[in-house]
Amino acid sequence: MRMHDALTVAVERWPIAGGFTIARGTKTEAVVVVAAVTRDGVTGRGECVPYARYGESVEGVVQALQNQADAMAQGADRGDLLRAMPPGAARNALDCALWSVAARASGQPVWALAGLPRPLPVVTAFTLSLGNPTAMAAAAQRAAGRPLLKVKLGGVGDDERIRAVRQAAPAATLIVDANESWTEATLERNLAACAQARVALIEQPLPAGADALLEGFETPVPICADESFHDRETLAAVARRYRFVNLKLDKTGGLTEAIAVARAVQEHGMGLMVGCMLGTSLGMAPAFLLTPWAQFVDLDGPLLLTRDREPGFAFEGSTMLPPGAGVWD
Repeated sequence: MRMHDALTVAVERWPIAGGFTIARGTKTEAVVVVAAVTRDGVTGRGECVPYARYGESVEGVVQALQNQADAMAQGADRGDLLRAMPPGAARNALDCALWSVAARASGQPVWALAGLPRPLPVVTAFTLSLGNPTAMAAAAQRAAGRPLLKVKLGGVGDDERIRAVRQAAPAATLIVDANESWTEATLERNLAACAQARVALIEQPLPAGADALLEGFETPVPICADESFHDRETLAAVARRYRFVNLKLDKTGGLTEAIAVARAVQEHGMGLMVGCMLGTSLGMAPAFLLTPWAQFVDLDGPLLLTRDREPGFAFEGSTMLPPGAGVWD
């Protein structure tokens, strides 16, 4: 054990501007868990978002992190984490904290240490919460100047919502995210509405356990796996049903696995979307390093909060600038 090695865990709550509604409910705050690892006087942090859809809770993630305190004190590395912890939020926070420690100790940015392309400014999607068509049209009109909008859907009435948003934001590129709320009976109707509205991508229309009918399914709009896709182990089945995957570090369990996933996605000839849970710039920064490989970027977490941590990402409208010193690495 090295004298100055330590792990600390903190729960933080960040208010959401105006609330955030998807098919599974409404949130008024983003609850994140931050792991800080100190090694030989150098401290790195990682942020994660426990997600109930995947059986996670804030208490469970905190406990999973605290269970790694001895391993961290004994010098466990990112490879050890892959073997010791399952994919998910807790491993993400620790993995990203260790990347930050390595970067700060070496004086090099994480992208250089990892052999990734230098990150450049990118346009992120801006998310419109689920609501009735009138409310969503009003939100779309307020955001109509943004080039890429992500539209949360919820099942019944989605064709009307899609039409309303498109009418209110005629020039924006649209992504729709059904969050598993469509059924076999509503699939064709909603797909037709998406095609008519010139939607560029549809995220997770069917429940993860009921998406087998997408194998060999012809669709005019590309479909992206989110809840059906987590890490490399799920990629083979996903590749038969979807043309894109939504890569989130809270699902892969950190940047280390996410890099391997991104490369495997390219080998399968699939498209990549880099996404996020609802968190701060600390959670977005590691995922931002994968954006040079992505056709779609959805890292708007900080834009949806009442306030972001400081320092945080700088935005020019919907364009994210590469993070400056102190955001993460």
